[in-house]
Amino acid sequence: MQAEGTSVSQPQQQSRVRFLELFTPKLFTVLQEGYRLSHFRSDLLAGLTVAIVALPLSMAIAIASGATPAQGLYTAIIGGFIVSALGGSRFQIGGPAGAFIVLVATTVQLHGMEGLFLATIMSGCMLVAAGYLQLGTYIKFIPYPVTVGFTAGIAIIIFASQVKDLLGLDPGAEMPGPLLEKLPAIWSALPTTELRTVAVSVCTIGIIIAIRKFRPQWPGMLMAIVITSLAVQLLALPLSTIGTVFGGIPSSLPMPSMPDISREKMFALLPAALSFALLGSIESLLSAVVADGMSGRRHRSNCELVAQGVANIAAGIFGGICVTGTIARTATNVRAGAHGPIAGMMHAMFLLLFILLAAPIASYIPLASLAGVLAIVAWNMIEKHAIGRLLLASRGDAAVLLVTFLLTIFRDLAEAIVVGFALGSVLFIHRMSQTTAVSTHLPWMSEDQVDAAGEDRVPYDENLASNPEVMIYRISGVFFFAAAGSIGSVLDRISDTCRLLIVDFTEVPFIDSTAANTLEVLAQKGQRRHLQIVFTGMSTTLSQQLSRYGVSEPLVVTSSSIGQALTDYPRRE
Repeated sequence: MQAEGTSVSQPQQQSRVRFLELFTPKLFTVLQEGYRLSHFRSDLLAGLTVAIVALPLSMAIAIASGATPAQGLYTAIIGGFIVSALGGSRFQIGGPAGAFIVLVATTVQLHGMEGLFLATIMSGCMLVAAGYLQLGTYIKFIPYPVTVGFTAGIAIIIFASQVKDLLGLDPGAEMPGPLLEKLPAIWSALPTTELRTVAVSVCTIGIIIAIRKFRPQWPGMLMAIVITSLAVQLLALPLSTIGTVFGGIPSSLPMPSMPDISREKMFALLPAALSFALLGSIESLLSAVVADGMSGRRHRSNCELVAQGVANIAAGIFGGICVTGTIARTATNVRAGAHGPIAGMMHAMFLLLFILLAAPIASYIPLASLAGVLAIVAWNMIEKHAIGRLLLASRGDAAVLLVTFLLTIFRDLAEAIVVGFALGSVLFIHRMSQTTAVSTHLPWMSEDQVDAAGEDRVPYDENLASNPEVMIYRISGVFFFAAAGSIGSVLDRISDTCRLLIVDFTEVPFIDSTAANTLEVLAQKGQRRHLQIVFTGMSTTLSQQLSRYGVSEPLVVTSSSIGQALTDYPRRE
């Protein structure tokens, strides 16, 4: 009884250990390894570096999303701290991301700020559920052309959303959200271009580019904002600033509060929440993969999704916007020499210190400067070299890329991802079907021609080789639904004089239900024609798969090799 109890509890123990491995935050792992003072100094410096980069970006992304700059900082502080503390990546930096600008702005326009908070909380619950269901493992299956296409599309939309502040336009009404409606509004407002605003925007972009070229280790975005803000104040230029438009930034965090919840409201916000969860999972796991490539570490994808979900729930409760992993800030964290998640937590603490000690200074930042920062971000989001390679690599990849790109711009981001993924899957299935083939081998060929695979054979027999009643087919590649039709048509063209059909499965690693049905139909046709069918080279796995699909003897006869089947044939007549 004791041995039986042990055998029952052992799988449970293994499952528990596996669960802990999947969902233990990297912070605990780093602390268990031994965290020293030198590690803390590295994380402190990296956290400060990332905070300097995140400060202008968080405010600029929030403004472009239709929120306030303070909400961007709340998101970076609350969400960034939780993502680092509970996440499955050592180096992930959480916060507001440019990829969400379109979705957040649309949600605010349709449902207001309360609707945005509720949608953010709902998406957080979805991400937690996705993590515990271990769906993070499958997010990586999204094709590369899809990610390149929707990222480029988002970049175009972000830049279009900043044209008003870049040029100082006065459209006379609120700028529409959809790009097709926004472009005519921008065109009609071009006569109101403000040259002083354009000068500040151009100077911001020029400073960032110059610093990146000559002093890449310096915080170019923050320095550009500081320089242009000082210039605007010294020259007393009448430009829109954070203070004049938003009234500045509060010097403390807001109290947590839940938005109004009703069944009707949740149902109306479900598409937005699903879009937030889908895009957030893709962005965060892509960011974690980038960090893995730079550091040589490996992240825990499902643990990362759970952390992203908790961070979004907290951000919605504290009045923030959507949280996700940010590729640029995460890469900055790795390059700054971070040792572990404490760097991301310190980045959030430095941003909190800015709110507590220096919030009034933010009132003097011109919106044109933040628009210049986002213009640079949009340009960097477009993977120019990857787009060029994919367009030239194959027509299939180019089609997936262009469809995703165009749907992102003119339709909807979630729709673009779903359609792009579907197209990429169809393309993959088509390519896989082309790798599956059927070759014919006739025993009356010369011995060198009969068996190029070098399988176990019997000595060449002239009497056996001269028998035209024997036909040999060899299937190579994955035998699945996309290839079943073409293979089935080949097998159907069997001569009426054939009395023995040998089908070699030595080079078939996998079959599906469609392929199994094709083989069953073939065997039934063979029985009606008194055709003996032998399946050779079938592994134990393939035999078990056929049995699970209901294909069994006498329809299927297995043999160890073609040579053995040819030797046994005269005794079966």
